[in-house]
Amino acid sequence: MAGGDSRSKLLEVLSSPELLAGLVDEIPDGVYILDRDRRIMYWNKGASDISGYGADEVIGKRCQDNILVHVDERARPLCFGNCPAKKAMEEDATCESDAYLHHKGGHRVPIHIRVAPIKTSDGEVVGGVEIFNDNRAQLEARHRIEELETLSLLDPLTGIGNRRHADAYMTARLAEYERYGWEFGLLFFDIDNFKRVNDTYGHEVGDKVLKMVSLTARNSIRAADVVSRWGGEEFTAVLQRVDEDVLVEIADTTRRLIRESAVDNDGSRVSVTVSVGCTLVKAGDTVETLVNRADGLMYASKEAGRNTVTFG
Repeated sequence: MAGGDSRSKLLEVLSSPELLAGLVDEIPDGVYILDRDRRIMYWNKGASDISGYGADEVIGKRCQDNILVHVDERARPLCFGNCPAKKAMEEDATCESDAYLHHKGGHRVPIHIRVAPIKTSDGEVVGGVEIFNDNRAQLEARHRIEELETLSLLDPLTGIGNRRHADAYMTARLAEYERYGWEFGLLFFDIDNFKRVNDTYGHEVGDKVLKMVSLTARNSIRAADVVSRWGGEEFTAVLQRVDEDVLVEIADTTRRLIRESAVDNDGSRVSVTVSVGCTLVKAGDTVETLVNRADGLMYASKEAGRNTVTFG
């Protein structure tokens, strides 16, 4: 009797759009429903938490309408080519993909996407449901931030490590290299024409750009690697256990993702590029020689026309 009563109550929940929406809102993953034109019809709390966009900002729009603007690891737009939602609805099959969404704050967030078609009782595909989740170790990142705050190693504007943190981290990696031979690489990158951003839009927008670049860079590297703000509009990223190919690939992914990100300024999009210098640790390196070498390579990228990567 109790079992039959619980089943009837469950069916009541499943048949009520309001109750069902409340249930889905409890899921920490992002969940949204699309029609055949890929217009967003439903948006849960998890989607808002991960993307920064509330339901009132996205319902009735499509993800490519300057909202999520998914790109792959090479910063290529998915909405106009290899869209997993479009594929799922056209092929009547569940599709999965790794991507980066455009957060409301301007930076890129790595996500894993799963899309399933929604069908009527007679099998007609009328839409799709997409579930996505943040692809990074959130708890590890929060723990790292707490440690940095405790040690005064956190940059207060961007929320990543400061120059003192970068110096200490490179010192530790150099000690490991000398003792165990564990190689690592360094990216040194600078926002191109940042003064023009401040002069054109003001320092408030400039600060938003600094946050966008730092968060996108942090999300473009691996969980074990570390991005820090060296000073002004200059940043470093220390990448462990890499060779030249992997180092250059990650540097170029970072460059591309920053180029394809933007902050909102009264309805207009403000985007920037970065010039990157990257190098591998060498015998006899100190923090100073390592940074100076990467810094010189960054300036070579500037001289090559900006928005590029130079290895050396």
